[in-house]
Amino acid sequence: MLDKNSIRSLREKYLSPSLSLSYEEPLHIVRGEGQYLFDADGKQYLDAVNNIQHVGHCHPRVVEAAQRQYERLNTNTRYLDEVVVHYAKALTDKLPLGLDVCFFTNSGSEANDLALRIARKYTQSKETIVLDGAYHGNLSSLIEISPYKHKGPGGVGAPDFVYTIPMPDCYRGKYRGEKSTRRYVKEVVEAIEKIHEKNKKVSTFISEALMGCGGQLVLPNNFLKEAFELIRNVGGLCISDEVQIGFGRMGNHFWGFQTEDVIPDIVTMGKSMGNGHPLSAVVTTKEIADNFNNGMEYFNSFGGNPVSCAVGQAVLDIIEEENLQQNAMDVGNYLINRLKELQSKYEIIGDVRGHGLFIGIELIKDSASFIPASEEANMVVNQMKDVGILISLDGPDHNVLKIKPPIIFTRENADTLVFNLTSIFSQLF
Repeated sequence: MLDKNSIRSLREKYLSPSLSLSYEEPLHIVRGEGQYLFDADGKQYLDAVNNIQHVGHCHPRVVEAAQRQYERLNTNTRYLDEVVVHYAKALTDKLPLGLDVCFFTNSGSEANDLALRIARKYTQSKETIVLDGAYHGNLSSLIEISPYKHKGPGGVGAPDFVYTIPMPDCYRGKYRGEKSTRRYVKEVVEAIEKIHEKNKKVSTFISEALMGCGGQLVLPNNFLKEAFELIRNVGGLCISDEVQIGFGRMGNHFWGFQTEDVIPDIVTMGKSMGNGHPLSAVVTTKEIADNFNNGMEYFNSFGGNPVSCAVGQAVLDIIEEENLQQNAMDVGNYLINRLKELQSKYEIIGDVRGHGLFIGIELIKDSASFIPASEEANMVVNQMKDVGILISLDGPDHNVLKIKPPIIFTRENADTLVFNLTSIFSQLF
């Protein structure tokens, strides 16, 4: 086995320099099991950040489902196959009535790109409303609608058909407090007016119900509901990006948009959908899907192949049979409460927020200035890694500690995380 330095040298030679590594001293991970990762020296790490391995690293039922189907058949979707249609039915059964037509893809980026194509065809418009701080994928079409990228280093800003709403952050955003909803909704109204002033029509509003790269942000009460109503009143479509937050992670609901009491026109999903296997989807209504069926066939060589669908079905079965949505709620609520206890002891912890096992801890210099404590947050993440617990950073200012583990996380895991976080905070602050 190559040592860490040799691998790093080869990586620097053969992989893109824009591909980053986690942590100041990168890890050489060689094995995963459940909510744990193991490095080349055998050290165990509690994985509190890997939301892709949704039901745990290398879950034996996921591995077995993929292997069994691989041994039988793996081909494209131009043949009749019961694995594919059974999975499509099982997936749409988890969604509100009417969202019942699937397009299978391979990544969240592919799903969001296709969702934009579908919406633009339906509305005959490209005018897109987005939330500041949002990230929707790495394709060119998605960098255009992802302020987290196009406003950051190397970015060139938004094209003229993209309209950005200030990040609806009632803690440290443009408008603050419990009554900020009305002012953020007014920003949506103004974006619509700008589109109409150009004699154009709204195509779509795309959003996460809880913002990931925005800093694990919970939106102000009723913001999404009022925004959806405004968009639909002018003929636009609403896309819910569930790539990071879906499949029971919210605990009290299976989908993030359900926490905001809305039903989108199009839902995109990925990441946790395949527990690490490349699997994603767009789900919409029959009316919208029929409109997209204009003679230009949508075909994806790998999207919806039988192996991917067998894996996806295994993930759905595991979530239900192991009661993991309930676990996400129970352990998530327990962890959030423990973190709020920690918040009461340290002024640097400005906000603790989230739903289920999707949690953010925002660090600030002090409660008067709200200046982001980005350097301090980076120190915490790296020291947590040193004691064997993996968390990460998020938010436009990289000052939000990100916690979104596999949803098999236990109360004992939560206690271990809080114990070590408390120890590090006591040393640093």
